[in-house]
Amino acid sequence: VQLQASGGGLVQAGGSLRLSCAASGRTFSRFAIAWFRQAPGKEREFVAFISWSGGITYYADSLKGRFTISRDNAKNTVYLQMNSLIPEDTALYYCAARTSNLADYYKGDRYDYWGQGTQVTVSS
Repeated sequence: VQLQASGGGLVQAGGSLRLSCAASGRTFSRFAIAWFRQAPGKEREFVAFISWSGGITYYADSLKGRFTISRDNAKNTVYLQMNSLIPEDTALYYCAARTSNLADYYKGDRYDYWGQGTQVTVSS
C-alpha cells in the first residue's frame, strides 16, 4: 500500500490542523494505521493508532484529549485532528500501515508501510 500524508502547515499556538493519510494500492480496510512524529534532534514517537475497522483507537498519553484519529474506509483515508496545538507539537508527522491489528501498536518497527511525512510547525 502507498501512503500519502498531507495537511501540515504553520499554525499559531492554540490553533488546529487536520492531517490526512491517503492510501492506495491495496485493500485499505485490512490495514491498521498509526501516526508517528519526529521533531528535530529527537527520536520518533508514537502519536495515535486506529484499528482496521476504526472501532479501536489509542493515543500517546500526553496527547489524549487534544488529538483525534479517525478513518473513512470508503475514501481510503485516515485523519488526525489536532486541536489546542502547542509549540512542542512541532514535528514531521508520518502515517504508517500494517496488516496486524492491535499488538505493539505503538512500536514503529511493527509497521510495514510509511508515508513521506508532513511538516507541522506551531509558533508561540
